[in-house]
Amino acid sequence: MKRENGRDPTRQHTRLIGYARVSTEDQSLHLQIDALRAAECKAIYRDNGVSGVAAKRLGLAKALKVLRHGDVLVTWKLDRLGRSLAELIAIMAELERRGVGFRSLSESIDTTTPGGRLVFHVMGALAEFERGLVSERTKAGMAAAKARGVTLGRPPKLTAAQIEGARRSIESNTVTARDLANSLGVTPLTLARALKRREGDR
Repeated sequence: MKRENGRDPTRQHTRLIGYARVSTEDQSLHLQIDALRAAECKAIYRDNGVSGVAAKRLGLAKALKVLRHGDVLVTWKLDRLGRSLAELIAIMAELERRGVGFRSLSESIDTTTPGGRLVFHVMGALAEFERGLVSERTKAGMAAAKARGVTLGRPPKLTAAQIEGARRSIESNTVTARDLANSLGVTPLTLARALKRREGDR
């Protein structure tokens, strides 16, 4: 296809949408924004002084909302988009599903190219491998703890002494079960269940 002014006309309709983030107020967005502008981003969305938790990043949410099929989301570095490999893969998979590309300037990753797509799929495989390792370690740790007689699960809300004291107070009619539960910081149902388990153990 004929180029006009040295540019490929097939890429003229591709919008580059930039996203910048810093995690603390004393960091500066200027370096990221300058790089995104140099990359010819049409618009730049930013989150200043927020962590990598996606639910709190309003700038990222706005950027994702305006992206259309054929657009490319651009960041200065991969860790600006997500703080973990799993989070990165989830966001990039969503972009791929919507027909949106992703480009990281520092790592030279561009999912609109065959090489960039290969990197993305390798990252996905690594994330799956990481999840498998974590699952195996967790199961092995639980099995080892169980073999040593360690009780697994959440610790009980009430100690044995608290339950025994509650039983005596209720039997002596010195306080109602509801007031006793409130004083112990639990619900009446939790107290009743604890008393029932205690009675069964006796």
